Amino acid sequence: METPPWRDRICTEDELLEQLNDQAEQARRRRAEALREGAEELGSVYAVAKEQQLSWTAVAKAIKKYTTE
Repeated sequence: METPPWRDRICTEDELLEQLNDQAEQARRRRAEALREGAEELGSVYAVAKEQQLSWTAVAKAIKKYTTE
């Protein structure tokens, strides 16, 4: 089997990277929504961060960045 020309391979890989970036963005939004729900259930961002062994600032920033339209 012949290897496609390099220009075609670059185009294919660029498309794949774009798809992966889109999927990662969607995952970040779903994760932030779950963190927000956790904060509502547990009563605070700090409680979620402690349970998940994350910094409370990272949790708060994720919620703010990815759950606000």
